[in-house]
Amino acid sequence: MGRNTYNVDEDLSREFDIHAVKRLLSYVGAQKKPMFGAAALMIIASLASLVPPYLLKTAIDDLIPRSDVNGLLLLGLITLIAQAIVSIFLHLRIRIMTDMGQSIIHKLRSDIFEHLQKLGFTYFDSRPHGKILIRVVNYVNSLSDLLSNGIINLISDLFSLVFIIGFMLFIDVRLTMVCLTGLPLMAIVVLSLKRKQRITWQAHSRKQSNLNAYLHESLSGVRITQSFARERKTDGIFNGLGREVYGSWMAAVKAFFLVWPGIELISVIGVAAVYISGVGRLDEGMQVGVLVAFIGYVWRFWAPMVTIGNFYSNLVQSAAYLERIFETIDEPIDDPLDASWPSLPPINGQVTFKHVDFSYDAGHPILHDVDFQVEPGTSVAIVGPTGAGKTTIVSLLSRFYRPTSGSVWIDGIDIAKVNHRSIRTQVGVMLQDSFLFSGTIADNIRYGKLDATDEEVEAASRAVQAHEFIMGLPEGYKTVVNERGSRLSMGQRQLISFARALLADPAILILDEATSSVDTETERAIQKGMRTLLAGRTSFVIAHRLSTIKHVDTIMFVDGGRIVEQGSHDELCAVKGAYWKLYASAQQE
Repeated sequence: MGRNTYNVDEDLSREFDIHAVKRLLSYVGAQKKPMFGAAALMIIASLASLVPPYLLKTAIDDLIPRSDVNGLLLLGLITLIAQAIVSIFLHLRIRIMTDMGQSIIHKLRSDIFEHLQKLGFTYFDSRPHGKILIRVVNYVNSLSDLLSNGIINLISDLFSLVFIIGFMLFIDVRLTMVCLTGLPLMAIVVLSLKRKQRITWQAHSRKQSNLNAYLHESLSGVRITQSFARERKTDGIFNGLGREVYGSWMAAVKAFFLVWPGIELISVIGVAAVYISGVGRLDEGMQVGVLVAFIGYVWRFWAPMVTIGNFYSNLVQSAAYLERIFETIDEPIDDPLDASWPSLPPINGQVTFKHVDFSYDAGHPILHDVDFQVEPGTSVAIVGPTGAGKTTIVSLLSRFYRPTSGSVWIDGIDIAKVNHRSIRTQVGVMLQDSFLFSGTIADNIRYGKLDATDEEVEAASRAVQAHEFIMGLPEGYKTVVNERGSRLSMGQRQLISFARALLADPAILILDEATSSVDTETERAIQKGMRTLLAGRTSFVIAHRLSTIKHVDTIMFVDGGRIVEQGSHDELCAVKGAYWKLYASAQQE
């Protein structure tokens, strides 16, 4: 377990992906009603916030010289009402946008998770699960502020700028032109930092992904770490990855915070230029109130400009996450999205492999020209040395993977041409990994048939000799197990998985080392129940204990990715080939 496994950074030279932003906007567009409501509130609040400077101009130039106290009190009341409108409407806008933003986050996360459920084993085999997890949780969460505040603030700020410029032009055109001269300089500052910001945030997201992947694997393998006393080594790798996250974060933040100080500096220079220009024109007859009011609008002009600059920085930051989120959603699935894609009809259980080759990685073949046909109701055992390709064969039958060449057929139908859901509802599988979900024992068994009654759950458990040990647990079938069933023995987890597979009542049943972790006595009891349960259905059994498969109809001996022998137990023993040698060796143990 080395550090380099989690320190492979992707190419960060890609340009800013505007398409990812457009796709995000499609999620925003689905929330038109609250978005327009919030925008309307912001526009009204923006207009209300522009009233006080103009009232101040009126007070300085008209009312104060005339000592009009009543007029001043009226302006004060109007100013108070305007500020109240701003406060109330901003509060309502925050509530609406927070709800809207979280709705979009929920939809985006649901789309990712739904798509992940459709992806084949190849996708998960080639990626650390921690790196997938961070996309569903952390990266989506990082968009929360952008969606809850950024986008609607951008819209309202753009409207505010239009109103502010309108007020400024109404008060004094020449001063407005002086104020606007700072815009080209601001654009230069923002655009010049764009590439640096994008690359630093992409680098940080990658470092986060590396750390999360290592953390996920370390927690999953903590028993192995402690068994070999490798805690110090693991700590060193984790701390190293943590330092890289810290360094990348600091680099990204430095680039991020170069924007608003630059805009602030430009705004101060712009205000100073307005002061200088305005003061110089006081001798030409410009009223003091006009200059004071205009300065108020100038500050209001630059406030949304700073916000827009920060929004752009946030957008660059979020784009690094968006690219990875939509990269996951765009990952191709085995089935086309066309709803007319056919389903596998109810099957009898005939299985045919036609010259199947397969490799997980190009250039490393696992299966070579696997060719056989199994009739409905036939029981088949697949045996052979470790790494021969036994599990790969049944994985292709369940269409967890696609053949590199050749084809797999069920009842005369190429399973590559039907949707995988219709296959897996009729092909039951018990894999070597007896995975249990957090929940009760009954829930885990019922996973094979969600509408199964308690009686059906118990019947399946009795058939595989699991009922006795389940009833010995504190709450029987209602006993809650932790993730992966860590408080149960391997054999107990395997019995529960066996019951789950049998409860589904599939036409084809695959048992991959189904009894590898149970004792010999329990295994014999299971075999008795299996003879009844497997009757009338096609079954594939992978087992190392050859004594448990002598009763099957056909035994296939697989070696080097090829079926080298095929026949019944007696037939294969008679020819004294590879199977006979393996069986004889097992008898001597």
